[in-house]
Amino acid sequence: MGNVLGSLKPELLWNHFEEICNRPHPSRHEGQVAEYILEFAKANNLESAVDDFGNIIVRKPATAGKENLKSVVLQGHLDMVPEKNNDVNHNFEKDPLKIKIDNGWVTAEGTTLGSDNGIGVAAALAVLEATDIEHGPIEALFTLDEETGLFGAQALKPGFVNSRIMLNMDSEEDGALYIGCAGGQSTHVKFTFENTPVKDSETTYKVTVKGLKGGHSGLDIDKGYGNAVKMISRVLWEANKKFGISVNEIEGGSKHNAIPRESFAKITVKAASEFEALISEFNNIIKAEYASIEKNLEIVCEKVDSVTTVMDDATKEKLLNALYAAPHGVIRMHPDIPGLVQTSTNLATIHFEGNKIALITSQRSSAESEKFDASNKVTCVFRLAGAETEYSDGYPGWNPNVNSDILTLMKNGIKELFGHDPEVKAIHAGLECGIIMEKYEGMDTISFGPTITGAHSPDERVEIETVEKFWNLLLHTLKNIPSN
Repeated sequence: MGNVLGSLKPELLWNHFEEICNRPHPSRHEGQVAEYILEFAKANNLESAVDDFGNIIVRKPATAGKENLKSVVLQGHLDMVPEKNNDVNHNFEKDPLKIKIDNGWVTAEGTTLGSDNGIGVAAALAVLEATDIEHGPIEALFTLDEETGLFGAQALKPGFVNSRIMLNMDSEEDGALYIGCAGGQSTHVKFTFENTPVKDSETTYKVTVKGLKGGHSGLDIDKGYGNAVKMISRVLWEANKKFGISVNEIEGGSKHNAIPRESFAKITVKAASEFEALISEFNNIIKAEYASIEKNLEIVCEKVDSVTTVMDDATKEKLLNALYAAPHGVIRMHPDIPGLVQTSTNLATIHFEGNKIALITSQRSSAESEKFDASNKVTCVFRLAGAETEYSDGYPGWNPNVNSDILTLMKNGIKELFGHDPEVKAIHAGLECGIIMEKYEGMDTISFGPTITGAHSPDERVEIETVEKFWNLLLHTLKNIPSN
């Protein structure tokens, strides 16, 4: 592979990041990156271990004169969200990412970049490799399968991690220190329907919603981005109300933690010209509603080869009503932290297979009780429509500790290095911190990182300048960790 990032500083970090990008690592397929880390540890004479789930820990002794400092664990996850534009031919399980430098940012061509959390992993590897920095004892914890449900962190066992200071490097905003995160849970919905024959007089159309930004269902839920599943359900509901349609399939979204960017439906309709006029009308209406946010939004329809079956009318009515009524977006803002979403829900995916329909929705909240309340709201809508629902196990939030010692150290570090006070924040997204802190009592934790935008979408990019600042803060922190 070409050395695209070789000119960037810090060199060790960017070298490791490019090596990670050259190895496929979507969730549940992190094997090549895990092998790279274990080979790296062996080549550098570093102690390493792998747990039953596949999580990796690598240990590095303190540098001379720093042996009495408290041990620190540097933590990140190995997997990335595999999202691509429809016109991009990319196999995330086989192909390297096509990375490039674009006007002060690193991004990928038509796919997610994996800077979430490849930059954090690369930073930990750079610390492990460096011979010219000062630090106490280091543990680097690399977890698997974070993006699909924080499963690697949930599988951690007592004794695998010894440190009681953790630097989680999975945040995405330069100059911010995160001391809390939301807990999350998914609500899964299942419909069963009967296939019925298509009427001879009906025309088959494919309706597509495309061009939306999508984004992270936690970090971006308050930005007002369009949800392709909600949009297509609105259009289909209106068409069904006005002149009746039959539904062959609806597909939309791909990940539980991403706002759906695209969706399509195959339907049949008798009033063909009226249906085409309705789609054109709604294309203009919804474009106007999202004019300042979703500049590439399109709702289009095209005639396609006739289908032979559609779902029965009774289930169609229940499904379209439930999709239209299902909540999506911010439910409540945090009462005490300005600008922080407290509770939200994301209508994430819909998928047809045979005579089954599967939907996934995800709920997040800083308050455990509100997380369950949001899940119950979603459940009620779909149960009224006759669907089956079940909950994932979910994961806990991370309660902020404003008196944290590591917070004080890093606040002072930002002031000393960059001449300004940091923002101390909580995040409306799931971090592994809450789970790890629950497993290892007394863990003092901070989450920080460089500026990353568009995470979980093909627009993902990381700002080069902020990566160097992130690295300098990391080194300053390690050098100034207190003694035992």
